[in-house]
Amino acid sequence: MQKNNMSTDFVSYFNCGSVHLKSEAEILGSVIRTLIADKKSVTNKNIIMHLIAELESTHDRALQECLRSTLQIVVGRTPDDAGI
Repeated sequence: MQKNNMSTDFVSYFNCGSVHLKSEAEILGSVIRTLIADKKSVTNKNIIMHLIAELESTHDRALQECLRSTLQIVVGRTPDDAGI
């Protein structure tokens, strides 16, 4: 099974400089740093699972909205896994 590592296109989407994506880019950066610190692979699947876990554990509505937006972007830009 091939790992779906984040592509350069995916990262550049968040680094486009859009003010709208600033919070989402910060959240994504935080998730990536956490995965690296936990010695986990930085894959789309791990990012999605981490975002869902964060969504389930926070009660801050503003943070929930930002996490949802980040999750939608990641899921929308993640290629489908072959063979599933």
